[in-house]
Amino acid sequence: MVAVQKDYWYFMVLVMLFCLLKGSVEVKAPETTVTLQEGMVLDCLCPWSGQLTMVSWTKASLSQPMAVYHPHFGTSFAPSYDGRVVFLKTTPMDGSVSIMNVSQSDVGHYHCSLQTYPQGSWTKGTFVKKTAINFTISIQPDTELVAAQNDNLTIKCDHIQNGEVYHVSIEKLGPGDGSSTIIATCQMQDDGLELKEFSSRGSLNCSDAMEVSLHLTNIIEEDGGLYRCNFTTDAGVQSTTVLLTTLSAQDFGSFRYMLYVYIGAGVVGGAFLMGLILLVTWANRRKRKREEYRIKLHPGKRQQRNHYEQACVYDRMKKGTRIAARDKEIYANFQIVRAHEKQKRKQKR
Repeated sequence: MVAVQKDYWYFMVLVMLFCLLKGSVEVKAPETTVTLQEGMVLDCLCPWSGQLTMVSWTKASLSQPMAVYHPHFGTSFAPSYDGRVVFLKTTPMDGSVSIMNVSQSDVGHYHCSLQTYPQGSWTKGTFVKKTAINFTISIQPDTELVAAQNDNLTIKCDHIQNGEVYHVSIEKLGPGDGSSTIIATCQMQDDGLELKEFSSRGSLNCSDAMEVSLHLTNIIEEDGGLYRCNFTTDAGVQSTTVLLTTLSAQDFGSFRYMLYVYIGAGVVGGAFLMGLILLVTWANRRKRKREEYRIKLHPGKRQQRNHYEQACVYDRMKKGTRIAARDKEIYANFQIVRAHEKQKRKQKR
């Protein structure tokens, strides 16, 4: 009896909803154009207020909806867009999506249908045009890691705290051709975190603070390459890249030996330089203390010595050389005592 009553009420709610939607007016917004780029946003923001019942995105080249969102039943994606499309949900009436890991196959016409209560449906078209960006452009990694084969390694995704993060995806980029493979995604839902893994190579760890790390076990040569972490925030999509280089056990041993040699040489050089600086500082300090102690015992010694040195220099400059003195003529007055005494005797006689 209880099950029959529930079915009856469900049927009545569906009939009422159908009547309301049938009597409502469908509003179509003007179509916009978006350039193909990583993390591009397809807008589907309803201009009026109300209650959002469902959002669906379709593409002209797909036979099934690209993405569907329901407030109670969650999200559903087409296989080619699973893990690459995120519903932004910046406002209660926002059905906009962000597409990551883009390629030239994402060019085309998209159609958004947003069902609301009680006003009805609101639709909008978006055309994604080709981009002039060359996808073969090399990407400079933000972090570089080296690991040996058959070892374990954890790749941490660091991001700039700029806005609240509600979706993170990790992808492995192809060798310069613009292709990539989604490894795992982590999305913040109303009832908690939703974790999806699309590859058996590695396991994704996602915390409530959207701190994401990829743990690789028994690393093989194919695990090497460029990884990209995409963070979808209120401020847009932020990406960081990690370059992983895999080496054989022998090569990794040689690499580790050379690394130890460089580190040891750096430590020894730094210690020698620090010791030399300390020795020079100690010698200067000791010399300064000895000078201060000498001046304290004989405060006038340095001053007298300076006057004496200056006097000696002045006398030497004034006297001249011995050769010059020898060449000069010498004049002297001599008194003849005997002749003077004889003259006095004659006068007495």
